[in-house]
Amino acid sequence: MSLPTFSLCVYCGSRPGMDPAFADAARTLGRHLARAGGLLIYGGGRVGLMGVVADAVLAEGGRVIGVIPQTLMDREVGHRGLTELHVVQTMHERKRLMAEQADAFLALPGGIGTFEELFEVWTWRQLGYHDKPIGLLNVGGYYDKLAAFLAHTVEQGFLSAAQLGVLEVGMDPVELLQRLMHQARLATASDDYRRI
Repeated sequence: MSLPTFSLCVYCGSRPGMDPAFADAARTLGRHLARAGGLLIYGGGRVGLMGVVADAVLAEGGRVIGVIPQTLMDREVGHRGLTELHVVQTMHERKRLMAEQADAFLALPGGIGTFEELFEVWTWRQLGYHDKPIGLLNVGGYYDKLAAFLAHTVEQGFLSAAQLGVLEVGMDPVELLQRLMHQARLATASDDYRRI
């Protein structure tokens, strides 16, 4: 198998959520990423949307790298069927290792962990640690209220319109994946996570 030309770091829920459309979108994303020859990098879990997207990539013969803290492995939520599973000691180590290997980032529906990861990698871009594209998959309107709030932060002067424009929002996983793949080719700055 040839080495992937594109690696996508996906943040998503360790639960499936209430709407079956969430899992459908995760499955579609995983299939198309694998078919495009891409590599999935994610949090290493076998549960919720995390497990769905990883299993979809693997089912299509794609490669998946998981990064999970030892404390979560101890709870038996780690996915042992991945191409690679890195067990680390801290959440900070996990997030940095995921970011270093990724060409782009994408948040699917999820909870506070997903929110935290999305906002952190977005902040890292604003601080100049990387220039990789960042996406938000708004399945079934899940992120409508967040998008409205982010627009409100611009109106109130806490976020620039340009910084908001960095976040690529889409409802179709295939279209958004293609957009991120295209933008990743334009990201030429070297990463520097030494200050995090």
